Amino acid sequence: MSEHPSPGSAKKRLAIVLAGAFAGLVLGLAGVYEIATLRGNAGDDTACRPAVELARKLASLAHGEVAAVNIAGSPLRVPDLAFQDASGKPLTLDRWRGRTVLLNLWATWCVPCRKEMPALDALQQQLGGPKFEVVAVNIDTRDLDKPRAWLKEVGVKKLAFFADPEAKTFQDLKAIGRAFGMPTTVLVDPQGCEIGSIAGPAEWASDDAVKLIQAAIRP
Repeated sequence: MSEHPSPGSAKKRLAIVLAGAFAGLVLGLAGVYEIATLRGNAGDDTACRPAVELARKLASLAHGEVAAVNIAGSPLRVPDLAFQDASGKPLTLDRWRGRTVLLNLWATWCVPCRKEMPALDALQQQLGGPKFEVVAVNIDTRDLDKPRAWLKEVGVKKLAFFADPEAKTFQDLKAIGRAFGMPTTVLVDPQGCEIGSIAGPAEWASDDAVKLIQAAIRP
């Protein structure tokens, strides 16, 4: 003969189920709030709206060799990324405030980087100056002497050497959805706002790239 649960035990189980559902809802909302807060801190900056307007004007230039560049569609302030110069002196991206920057993250184990780096070097040679700079940051975490030798091997002469041995720059960009693999490149306006980004390599010494960067600098 089967036993039927008492009304008291049934109510107790119902209370447990409801409590679990409520806890799950709270955790879910907390996760959504955390994600929204992270996005809100990085984006929706009114000071970055001019960068979006500029990006829209540049959209027609993102073709050919730079067709993979994703033009900014909403205001996004790039985090004040921390790295170091060739002497080990700590720097942050804020040092370049007032200049348009093509920020590039690279590593010696990144096969596409070997082809892209000479193009970035050529772009720096052609357009680098008071209004623009290619800031290429190495994120190798082991042999710190290898990146310097690697740059010589690929013929880089004009790019300054910057490094982030902890690769935190990549994680910081990943947190705002701007880093998915190597290389990673972000075009940043003089106020530190995103103009565009690209996951993967591009031919930065091409006419298409030069025209895009020149148009980004002129305003």
